[in-house]
Amino acid sequence: MCALHPWTDRHDRLWVTFDKPDSRSRLHGEEVVWAFHPTTRNLYNLVRNIWLAFAVIRKRRPDLIVSSGAGVAFAFFVVARLMRIPTVYVEVYDRVDSPTLTGRLCRPLSTRFFVQWQRQQSFYDGSEVIGPVL
Repeated sequence: MCALHPWTDRHDRLWVTFDKPDSRSRLHGEEVVWAFHPTTRNLYNLVRNIWLAFAVIRKRRPDLIVSSGAGVAFAFFVVARLMRIPTVYVEVYDRVDSPTLTGRLCRPLSTRFFVQWQRQQSFYDGSEVIGPVL
């Protein structure tokens, strides 16, 4: 997502991600909300992230939610759908042989669904190829 800075820098934004050293260094100086992890097969943290999504979205009232995947995306996309907020999903660049779990879960909830490689398009109906976003 940091590759999108030329676009995101022109907009009011809030990052929601996991509290890890690489996130802290890359998002230094940005407004960040830390999500609960791990999310893989962890129903408790899924519920916590859905409540977090309700709180953040209700407070911020965003015009758009953009995600590049990971476990927290699904919780925010569910809440965004309930609140009729458009969503954009950007599938990861390093999975070209099979769809990701988050991509499969978020595809039906996405207003726009972007893939970075032509090969990924066959996994997701209605997806659009945007090329690599590194």
